[in-house]
Amino acid sequence: MKDEYDFSGGKRGAVVAATTGKTRITIRLDDDILEWFRGKVEAAGGGSYQTLINAALREYMESPGSELEDTLRRVIREELRHAS
Repeated sequence: MKDEYDFSGGKRGAVVAATTGKTRITIRLDDDILEWFRGKVEAAGGGSYQTLINAALREYMESPGSELEDTLRRVIREELRHAS
C-alpha cells in the first residue's frame, strides 16, 4: 500500500454510466415479495430479480382495463360488509 495516492485525475459520479431509459431509485419492498421474485429467478436458472420485477410492473401497467379501480371497489365493498 502506498503512503500517498494521487486523486488529481479523479472524477466524481458513477463509475459505470447508467443505461439509457433507466433510473436508479431506492425502494422498500416487503421481504416476502422480494423473496418470491428471487425464488422465481432462481427456479428459472438465474437472472435478475430486478428485471423480473420490472417486467411484472410493465405487464400490470400495460394491461387493459381498470383493474386497480375494480380491486379498490371490491375491497371497499368487502370492508363495508364486514363493518355492518
